[in-house]
Amino acid sequence: MTVRLRAHSSLILAALAMLNRAGIAQSSGAPGDPVLSDPVSLDTVYPPRTEELAFQSQGVRLNGFLYLAQGKGPHSTVILLHGFPGNERNLDLAQALRRSGMNVLFFDYRGSWGSGGIFSFSNALQDVTSAVQYLRADSSVAAFRVDPHRLILVGHSMGGWLALMHAAADSTISCSVALDFWNVGADGTRMNQDAGADSAATANIQSVTAPGAPIRASGPALAGEMKLQGDQWNPERLAGPLSARSLLVISTTKNESHRPLVAALHSAHAQGLTTFQWKTDHGFSDQRIRLSREVVTWVLGRCN
Repeated sequence: MTVRLRAHSSLILAALAMLNRAGIAQSSGAPGDPVLSDPVSLDTVYPPRTEELAFQSQGVRLNGFLYLAQGKGPHSTVILLHGFPGNERNLDLAQALRRSGMNVLFFDYRGSWGSGGIFSFSNALQDVTSAVQYLRADSSVAAFRVDPHRLILVGHSMGGWLALMHAAADSTISCSVALDFWNVGADGTRMNQDAGADSAATANIQSVTAPGAPIRASGPALAGEMKLQGDQWNPERLAGPLSARSLLVISTTKNESHRPLVAALHSAHAQGLTTFQWKTDHGFSDQRIRLSREVVTWVLGRCN
């Protein structure tokens, strides 16, 4: 299902116009397609580059890196949120977004993939807030040419849930993208009601928290956290504040959480909502170019 769908060719033309306005096309010619090609011309003063970094969340070190767009800026900056545990990092999207003129911050939550501390869903929610604060700090604005008023959340799976949850709580984030989001709260409620669902979810959690696994946490504690929070962590319950945001929600046809969320947003009279459901797998494995095209075009058209 698509909400407020515009002609695809018009979207592409609008996106290319945004590229020109963003300064990615230098004076020597028309811009290339950021999804499929490198920049037509290079800004030798402010070239694209990658910055390894770390920042603090509640006193704990989070590891990350920043894809810096070329040009003096300041640039819109995307915070790219990975899933649980985050095997698909969507860095092809990050590269396409950078080629379109945006910075992209990628980081690992507490207790995941080598970042300090212990993972929990509550901690991950706080870590997104810390990432926003880090990018808006004067030092980051100066060093990375960040426009602190144009931060965008793009999340996949659990990261999509984080993007929705943070967007509902933070009115300064006007644009968010959720890719095949995992509704952590709805699953927590289901675990409370269905022993089979509880057992299956707990087994999956323990598989990525076992010794040597990418998530450093207690599996039973994470399952308990989901069951305790339940409805409080269900984005459907936050349709009111979410309805005031620009949202792109792309899910697979197998994602049972997609339609209830869209229905809740419609009931809340959401005006800035665009949604798709595609027949593909959770990692959009056979739809990567299409995914990049939709995300880049939407972000350029709605968030700049």
